[in-house]
Amino acid sequence: MLEVRAINRSFGSRQVLREVSFAVGGGRMTGFVGGNGAGKTTTMRIILGVLSSDSGEVLLHGKPITQRDRAGFGYMPEERGLYPKMRVGEQLQYLGRLHGMTAAAAKASADALIERLGLTERANDTVESLSLGNQQRAQIAAALVHDPVALVLDEPFSGLDPLAVEVVLGVLKDFAAKGAPVLFSSHQLDIVERLCDDVIVIADGSIRASGTREQLREQHSGLTFELEVTGDAGWVRDVPGIEVTQFDGPFVRFDAAAPETAQTVLARAVADGPVRRFAPVQPSLAQIFKEVIQ
Repeated sequence: MLEVRAINRSFGSRQVLREVSFAVGGGRMTGFVGGNGAGKTTTMRIILGVLSSDSGEVLLHGKPITQRDRAGFGYMPEERGLYPKMRVGEQLQYLGRLHGMTAAAAKASADALIERLGLTERANDTVESLSLGNQQRAQIAAALVHDPVALVLDEPFSGLDPLAVEVVLGVLKDFAAKGAPVLFSSHQLDIVERLCDDVIVIADGSIRASGTREQLREQHSGLTFELEVTGDAGWVRDVPGIEVTQFDGPFVRFDAAAPETAQTVLARAVADGPVRRFAPVQPSLAQIFKEVIQ
């Protein structure tokens, strides 16, 4: 497990992180979301030791993280950091060797990632000659080539077309399944919602929400419900404390003034006949994000 505890950081008189704390579980994909300037990249750089914190600590498996620990991390910065004039395959092998892999192991890992990420036809091309999307795939391969103990990715899906996104999603899921913690930031909330086990929302340098997808949805579900019956659900409009927002014969979506009001609707529906469905409406991650950063 990777833990961030009570991290503070200022640049001059401007405080950019305030008591930032969260955990990234082993084998779990954790999405780190926030607007521009929210503190995501600064937090990631502190985790990697690129920046120091003013106070607080970073732990790996319950112990203060060391530079040796960090050397085993995989990191993908938002700005691409590969050597532009090196060939893709050559560069990945070189990076593997830098992390202590044998020449044979580095080549095997590089070749496997090149194939998995759809770069086989570009393996002998220089990085600068690649399209932006293929450069992003190469950058992800560079973060993974040495089989890191943890993975920290800053905007890994930027510049990828939908097909490439699916390829990268599969690679990251397989890596997390090995048991390593994976933290990545993204502005693409639909991808975070699909991919992540856990989500952390940061705004103005403070953590505004964190938990599993299911926990966040439950915490922010509010009092909106959907009901589907076998007959006509128009009678729901006449229940005190109910505001119908969508209606289509047997289907109705409504806002309730209180949980007890929603239960009144359910009891009436059951008394009238079979109920096909009754459930609270769970918000999307985008809706939760808008709510917690206000």
